[in-house]
Amino acid sequence: MKKKFHCAVIGSGIGGIGSAIRLAAKGYDVTVFEQAKMPGGKISQIHKQGFRFDTGPSLFTLPHLVDELFGIMGENPEQHFSYHKLDLSCKYFWDDGTIINAWQNTNKFANEVENATGVPAKKIYDFLDKSKRLYENMADVFIFNSIHKLSNLTKPEYKKSLLHLHELDAFTTMHKRNKKRFSDPKIVQLFDRYATYNGSSPYKTPATLNIISHLEHNIGAFFPEKGIYSIVSSLTKMAERHGIKFVYDTPVEEIVMDNKQVKSLKVDNNLIPFDCVVSNMDVDNFYPKLLPKVKRKYNKLIPQRSSSALIFYWGINREFPELKTHNIIFSENYRNEFKHLFESKDVSSDLTIYIFISSKEIKSDAPDGMENWYVMINVPENIGQDWDALINKTRKTIISKINNVLKTDIEKHILFEEKADPRSIETNTFSFRGSLYGPSSNSILAAFLRHPNFNRKYKNLYFTGGSVHPGGGIPLCLASAKIIEQIIKPVNSSDKTKT
Repeated sequence: MKKKFHCAVIGSGIGGIGSAIRLAAKGYDVTVFEQAKMPGGKISQIHKQGFRFDTGPSLFTLPHLVDELFGIMGENPEQHFSYHKLDLSCKYFWDDGTIINAWQNTNKFANEVENATGVPAKKIYDFLDKSKRLYENMADVFIFNSIHKLSNLTKPEYKKSLLHLHELDAFTTMHKRNKKRFSDPKIVQLFDRYATYNGSSPYKTPATLNIISHLEHNIGAFFPEKGIYSIVSSLTKMAERHGIKFVYDTPVEEIVMDNKQVKSLKVDNNLIPFDCVVSNMDVDNFYPKLLPKVKRKYNKLIPQRSSSALIFYWGINREFPELKTHNIIFSENYRNEFKHLFESKDVSSDLTIYIFISSKEIKSDAPDGMENWYVMINVPENIGQDWDALINKTRKTIISKINNVLKTDIEKHILFEEKADPRSIETNTFSFRGSLYGPSSNSILAAFLRHPNFNRKYKNLYFTGGSVHPGGGIPLCLASAKIIEQIIKPVNSSDKTKT
């Protein structure tokens, strides 16, 4: 009889689920341990008074990465998970009354920008074409492969990327590059905001991150027919159909090593042997909690933590046709907003507000004639600020800004309110200090300083999810799972795993 090789995945965030599925497809017997009562990690949902809210990520890009997971298990994704492309990726508002619709049709979007600001449509075409080239030349190297393995340098895609290093834009910031491209500060601000997709500042992060614009504008922004949480629920059900075991409400207490090799997990004070372990935990919590005897050296070059979020979930008793699924109300002084975020570690008095309304796509997410508002601002990591005072002050600022732009009195339309802040995010998802994406990208070397998807000192120990390479957000977490698949050999190999 062939021996069955057992792998444990710690955490059922999207990176953990993706890794579990890819390992099962390679022949491993996989068990996923989750400290919460349901899968998803930061991807979760709230049901209240006939409203449903997706509580974590709200934008869905690169949907083929989800489709792939069904495909490698021999299932047709269309039978279990469906989504559609949005006509409009986001609607942007400014205090002076300027409105720009970011249509998915590039010609329509570029013409809208030209009509609203005078920035020539050609500037938009050129920018998005540059973002496309960045993605095509760099994605295989920096997103879908480990950049911490010397052996990867011999791969054809690495050699191809070397020919395009001059286009990488790594030695200037996103803001400087965008300011040079666009004459209107509103369009600079519109494209600068993509730095926040991994919790960073456009005034510090390399212009390489303009690659994100390609994902949303060229490939497209999508929406799952049953909401963002259906990504998790459909993948979990599929995983269970193929024998992957999920153990909920069960935190792992320790990883037990023998001669620097994973031997077992301590769970409920019992030792369970495993041939390999994949951690989906935030790495800054992983080491002190699960490898307490390991002294992790602090690297002074590692960038500051990424931002966190303050989110209000509002049941709204009327509809606002002027809003779309994704909406942004911009601040007047973007630079000052990021100074507060990353320098003084507090919240600016002028804010950029994101409003996500899934009931625009899924009518059942709110009662008839009503809407479910997910209202979010970027806030700093939790370092002990007086969050109750900050939240009270910030809520008033948000209300005032929404009222000014939408010419309404939003307070009287709020039926109820739930909220999340860095403290609750830290408690509920084990995100260190409530930071959403691990380290920020606020330095030229940030990509290389993220924790690798493995640990050179310990055999059969691997890492996935938003706090490690290549970063946070649904597509990058799924990319980390793809890297795990490349690193760990199939069970019919003479050597089960490699590091």
